[in-house]
Amino acid sequence: MEKQTSRGVLVTGASRGIGRAIAKAFADNGDRVAVHYSSRRAEAERTLSELVGAGHVLIGGDVSDADEAARIVDEAIAALGQVHVLVNNAAVNLPHPLPSTDYKEWQRVWRQTVDVNLLGTANVSYCAARHMIDNALPGRIVNIGSRGAFRGEPDHPAYGATKAAAQALSQSLAVSLAPYGIGVASVAPGFVATERVADRVTDAVRAQSPFGRVADPAEIAAAVRYLASPEAIWSSGTVLDANGASYLR
Repeated sequence: MEKQTSRGVLVTGASRGIGRAIAKAFADNGDRVAVHYSSRRAEAERTLSELVGAGHVLIGGDVSDADEAARIVDEAIAALGQVHVLVNNAAVNLPHPLPSTDYKEWQRVWRQTVDVNLLGTANVSYCAARHMIDNALPGRIVNIGSRGAFRGEPDHPAYGATKAAAQALSQSLAVSLAPYGIGVASVAPGFVATERVADRVTDAVRAQSPFGRVADPAEIAAAVRYLASPEAIWSSGTVLDANGASYLR
């Protein structure tokens, strides 16, 4: 088992919510973190300011653009020296229930969601994995999936579908990259108390879990940090449910 030392960690979509909590969890662990953001620079700067330790960096860019995805990884490598851990958290989740959404809007939301949640994850993963392979790094890739990939997302079908695809991608890459000592896994949260879904966290949503609440972002971050640890290599390929027993499969 490889020794745990300070690592370079790239967290996409780290300006707030789960991404911020993940960045803080790795910084608390002594790692150097590249905080990625797409459009919320001020919030990403707040994330950066809250990280303990030194060597952290802010990186902006649109993961849905293939060239931008490569640049984001390149900048993280240049700033951190190496990227040992990639966490794909960047995602969009736009409502588009079929019965009340016109066809043009349906197409627009699906394209944007696929471009960010699936192709963005695939392209950033490719670039980071190539770096790990070329430098013989026993790296880790952790993708943030969703309970909705299994439970269904009737008002956000593109989100549910792309999260299911990202989880399947994790398992394919886990098999492909294992010969290089690289572990790949997913975390599938249920509802989490973040800014993005604050208006959707109702008493009925809290009641979905027998704990009577939704997750704190730090609880998801803890699952991510475990899957990125040296001790978790034998969990490569797993999809770790982190939904407070609100959905069992």
